[in-house]
Amino acid sequence: MGNEGNFLDVKIMGREYRVACHSEERPALLAAVELVDSKMREIAQKTKNTIAERVAVMAALNIAHERLSEKGGEESATVLASPDLKGRIQDMGARLDTVLVSQQPLDI
Repeated sequence: MGNEGNFLDVKIMGREYRVACHSEERPALLAAVELVDSKMREIAQKTKNTIAERVAVMAALNIAHERLSEKGGEESATVLASPDLKGRIQDMGARLDTVLVSQQPLDI
């Protein structure tokens, strides 16, 4: 990972990304990169899915769910547990599978 000015080069799932980042935000960004990378690798291994965009969306949903569950109390738990929301998430996953079938596999 290199650092040039206000940019930081990071790797997630073997792919490099250049992210705008002030020096004081670097530790938090590196922690976020580690969290996202580990969550994506976990999901890719569990699901045997190698489509980067699908894995990224599922990782984002998992991370958001974990954070909302930690902070939201009963109200968030009720919203997150709603059958309508679960159905919508499953529907999005099915649509992603259809759209992303031709995407390049990840290096796991």
